[in-house]
Amino acid sequence: MLFVDEGDILTAAGSAAALDLCLHVVRRDHGADVTNAVSRRLVFAAHRDGGQKQFVERPMPDVPDESLGPLLAWAQERLGEPLTVADLAARAAVSSATLHRRFRTQLGTTPLAWLTGERVALACRLIERGEERLDVVAARSGLGTAANLRARVRRETGLSPSAYRQRFGPAAGEPLQT
Repeated sequence: MLFVDEGDILTAAGSAAALDLCLHVVRRDHGADVTNAVSRRLVFAAHRDGGQKQFVERPMPDVPDESLGPLLAWAQERLGEPLTVADLAARAAVSSATLHRRFRTQLGTTPLAWLTGERVALACRLIERGEERLDVVAARSGLGTAANLRARVRRETGLSPSAYRQRFGPAAGEPLQT
């Protein structure tokens, strides 16, 4: 047990357990969204249950040339729509090859990899906020099917969507009952 919450008395042993307890208090007082944001800022899991990967929010990259900034913002607003690399290139008014070069130079990735990563991040946020149905999460995030969502979330986070929900969903971090 990492910490104990007995109502008026809360206790933890050790500094890492104290962070677990602090995040529990934040979750209790402010909800899952705030707790998940704080845990990412701390580079600390919102709820630990043993060995795990660290979950760090993917910040908007610093783009040395502002030419991709408006395109990235435009695409992020439409992640649930059927976007292709050709659609991105058309929006940027460049060829697909030029778009690939700009993405590689400015972001260190391909347009498709960036788009997929953004869709997985959106799917994870939807799961964190309590969306239960994987087909709804898949459609709203642009990942298409629940099967594709499962594969992409597992590849990106190392967790299945249900394990991700247990760790970061609205009920995550509830104290263990003894």
